[in-house]
Amino acid sequence: MVSNNSLTFPFSALIGLSDAKLALILSIIDPLIGGVLISGPKGTGKSTLVRALSSILPKIEYITDCPFRCSPNDPKDMCDDCLQKNLIGRNSLKIDTKQMEIVTLPLGATEDRVIGSLDIEKIIGSGIEALSPGILASANQEILYIDEINLLPDHLVDTILDCAASGINIIERENISVRHPSRFVLVGTMNPEEGDLRPQLLDRLSLFAHAGNIQDIDDRIRILEINIQQDNWHKMSEEYRRKDFETQNRIQAARKLLPSVQLSNENKRLIATLCMALKVDGFRSDIVLARASRAKAASEERNVVLLEDIQECAYLTLLHRTREGGMREPPSRIEINKTFAQILEPSNKKK
Repeated sequence: MVSNNSLTFPFSALIGLSDAKLALILSIIDPLIGGVLISGPKGTGKSTLVRALSSILPKIEYITDCPFRCSPNDPKDMCDDCLQKNLIGRNSLKIDTKQMEIVTLPLGATEDRVIGSLDIEKIIGSGIEALSPGILASANQEILYIDEINLLPDHLVDTILDCAASGINIIERENISVRHPSRFVLVGTMNPEEGDLRPQLLDRLSLFAHAGNIQDIDDRIRILEINIQQDNWHKMSEEYRRKDFETQNRIQAARKLLPSVQLSNENKRLIATLCMALKVDGFRSDIVLARASRAKAASEERNVVLLEDIQECAYLTLLHRTREGGMREPPSRIEINKTFAQILEPSNKKK
């Protein structure tokens, strides 16, 4: 299912959810960050926020006659047919542009529906035509949204996460396999009261944001006012559509700027030291924090990463990470801030 821009709630109209908004924007700027998990009680706007992404998603290039809508910009993200055409020359590719879309994984989706299926009788004579593409094909270059991801069967979660990490989906039937690109931004939402995700799956969802109940009375009143204004939807949305258009342009510009964003040796050392001091399991957190910090700088039209970028992205990167082999709970904001300050203290004294 693809969200309709004209019917979705404006992204900028959502009150609060600042961490979740930032996490989503950073993952769109750099899809290689690895996806977002938004966790919180029911009724806190998680699904509404994800659907509202339609208002700010950037445009992408795709190969028009390809069933997987391959990107024309990187041969590593092409199917075999597009790769052969690209070897002849880029002029042989028919290229068009479109806005990124949100592909929703339906509840109760079967493995064949997710991965795709092969008609064994046709495979020898027809090749790729024997493939019935699944959701992972539709999600190539798009947002793949899974609501209640904690309730999805483990084998499907494993398959989707493996595909998200590799950017390739492989369909195998009776010793015959077909592979196609499937590079998407994975977004999952969940209510922790309905069950947790396994720690190893939490680790693969790179950025984490908590959608909590808003306790500020003025913000709650504003939420009431905005929702009541939905009776006059078009008038209400004009102001926010303008803000969303500005955000969309900012994301588009940041995607172009990202390759030139510099991460200094001092910043690399700070990131590695922070993750090591907090005793976070594995090395994925270091990589994600570096990528997120660069995307944050690009989102603010800078090609240099600042300390503030690293600190803000540390919350999104580390608040769900296990530590010391899973024996310790994830670090809190207070602990992250304290450790961050302690690392910087020696350099501050030198000044």
